[in-house]
Amino acid sequence: MDDEHGVLFDEFDLNGTTLENRVGLAPMTRTSATTDGRATDRMKRYYAKFARGGFSFLVTEGTYPDEAYSQGYRNQPGLANESHVEAWRTVTEAVHEEGAPIFAQLMHAGALSQGNEHADETVGPSAVKPKGEQLELYGGSGEFAVPKEMTKDEMADARRGFARAAERAEAAGFDGVEIHGANGYLLDQFLTEYTNERDDEYGGSVENRIRYPAEVVEAVRDAVPEEFTVGVRISQSKVNDPDYRWSGGEDDAEVVFRALDSAGVDFVHVTEEDVTAPAFGSGPTLAELADEYTTVPVVANGNLGDPDAAARVVESHGADLVAQATSALANPDWPTRVAEGRDPEEFDFQEILQPDATLSESEVPPESAVPAESE
Repeated sequence: MDDEHGVLFDEFDLNGTTLENRVGLAPMTRTSATTDGRATDRMKRYYAKFARGGFSFLVTEGTYPDEAYSQGYRNQPGLANESHVEAWRTVTEAVHEEGAPIFAQLMHAGALSQGNEHADETVGPSAVKPKGEQLELYGGSGEFAVPKEMTKDEMADARRGFARAAERAEAAGFDGVEIHGANGYLLDQFLTEYTNERDDEYGGSVENRIRYPAEVVEAVRDAVPEEFTVGVRISQSKVNDPDYRWSGGEDDAEVVFRALDSAGVDFVHVTEEDVTAPAFGSGPTLAELADEYTTVPVVANGNLGDPDAAARVVESHGADLVAQATSALANPDWPTRVAEGRDPEEFDFQEILQPDATLSESEVPPESAVPAESE
């Protein structure tokens, strides 16, 4: 065992589930499901390899919860109907055979739908055109459409969609869900000042803007058993606006994290380009603020591929767990490798995520690598 980074390899209790170490797989868009949103055999083998490589928990790529407006891009997996449940069950069984829990990330794209049938008719908290352009990496091109402002009935439908998707996740064998409230997607659009121009109880103050994300958390928590883990992912930065920061600084952070904590989450997953950096130019990191203003475990993601950085964020920067993203793509055995004292390989964006995010042949182990019981 690598003593220098030993804190990463302590067991940890997450809502009654014992994790073998503190290193998990972060959610990453891979656009590799079928056209109707079913997980595939390739995805089964892809996820199982991370559990085999020592990751103590896995969070899936963003999974759309309903068949109205939620899908973000073509070939995104869903949890919107029973065929999705059956397809995901093969994935969860394969991961469990390798000894790790797996959580489904529930993601409503809102105004950031791109490259799919929803891209020309999107919804959001307000009719505000998203910044930037669609990403070719995810099959999009050109500017984003101006979304339709959601009515309260549409908000209620989307909220129920999250809750029903969580129920389907449980039926599919997942150990929990992570609600995607980060990176510029629908729930983050409600939280963000310039995308939320509502004049009702969901707009204006930060207390109002966090209301809808918190209601979604409550709806999901109420829909599933207590032992089924419910987490939430939060960021300031967005895929289409990486420099955005909450204007109220630490005061906003307190409101956001206290609201999510009160809504009933079992963990908060904070993500930034560099999660070790101060959240607002100086002072505490976002992980430290989440730790201060919630009573639940904090997962940190962002520029933690260096084992020293990963260990530091657990030892002194507010995180209980770390989640690896691109470093996991370069090192599917990152926890095992680091535990044995071997340096991780560098991530090569061009090699792994070009021309698009779809799984490459080199990333999918042969069928023989997955235990027969998971077939």
